[in-house]
Amino acid sequence: MNATKQSEEISQRVFREVREHREVSLARLARRLGVKTASVVAAARKLARKGLVEFRTAGEKIRLNRNFGCVLGIDLGASHLHFALANLRGDILDERTDKLRPEDGPQKTTAQIQNGIQALAAEGQVKGHGRVLALGIGVPSAVDAERGVVAYANNLPGWSDINLRRLLESACRVPVCIENDANLAAIGEHWRGAARGVDNFVFVAIGTGIGTGVFINGKLYRGRTGAAGEIYRMNLEWPRWAEDFGETGYFENYASGQGLAAAGRRLLGASPAGVPSGLAQEREAYFVFEAFRQGNPRARAALEQCFTILAVGLANVVTVLDPELIVLGGGVSQGAPDFLLETIGRVGPRLVPDFPSVRRSLLGDKAQTFGAIASALELACAVVSRPL
Repeated sequence: MNATKQSEEISQRVFREVREHREVSLARLARRLGVKTASVVAAARKLARKGLVEFRTAGEKIRLNRNFGCVLGIDLGASHLHFALANLRGDILDERTDKLRPEDGPQKTTAQIQNGIQALAAEGQVKGHGRVLALGIGVPSAVDAERGVVAYANNLPGWSDINLRRLLESACRVPVCIENDANLAAIGEHWRGAARGVDNFVFVAIGTGIGTGVFINGKLYRGRTGAAGEIYRMNLEWPRWAEDFGETGYFENYASGQGLAAAGRRLLGASPAGVPSGLAQEREAYFVFEAFRQGNPRARAALEQCFTILAVGLANVVTVLDPELIVLGGGVSQGAPDFLLETIGRVGPRLVPDFPSVRRSLLGDKAQTFGAIASALELACAVVSRPL
């Protein structure tokens, strides 16, 4: 490694450490990073000249300049858009949530994303948070992370082979990270959630659809095409291998929110009254959980089927990956959490004797957002390696 590249790498490592701590001793930081104190001091001076850090205690310590700038994390769901503005330590400063009509298609939705970014960024400038340095956005689709292309979002009609990164970078003039939403949720849980300190785990998002983020040896695993964890197509009935389950696949047809909503309508007799029409509303399963809480046996049967199929699918994932932990997120995991964990605890160990621990997400519906923030922070970190 040449001297310039080594200097840039040390600067990035110093910046990451400063982001995670309020104030850092330069000598202690050198020991932690395993480099010479002089190298850390040089990196700190470089960061200070750019305005990223400030020296403290007669130059013995440095701290982050929180007002230098901020990042934006965005969660694009099947029925919502959530935006979060965060400082360089990853603390959320401001948020907004917009409803989304999945049937609107990529052009209108992209315009809606851009409007949300501009509005929150403008508010941040007024409040003195500095300019937005980078964006991270999660999408319910397999993603070509290198090119920033949304490959195919089966729950968002028309979203196929869309270069969302190019569109957003052109509109916002900042670097953009595009990633699968379940992958980002896994990053979020590993950074600040239920999987903190766990290097081999699986995050499963059970919402409108089903997505999975896989961590192996402390790193996100994307697979050959970026589709690792797309278990929504998993088939649990081999005699039905040639059957067409549509765009969602077998597993999502039965174990997701929209699968549960369809089963609920069949068993309970009708859709809930007074609900506005639209694709997003058709996929909502909250009425099944409400009937379950009221003691309706048909609602219980619908949930038991959904949770049992889910548990069998998780057992199959365990046989392949042997994770230390499974983290469950998404709206379906919140509807009847005790019944969900009880069912998985009963079914999983019957299929895999040494079944791993199962936890609910600590970040809830913000797991993807925190993952998007973490990814945006990594992009922002590239600022330290640019020439002055």
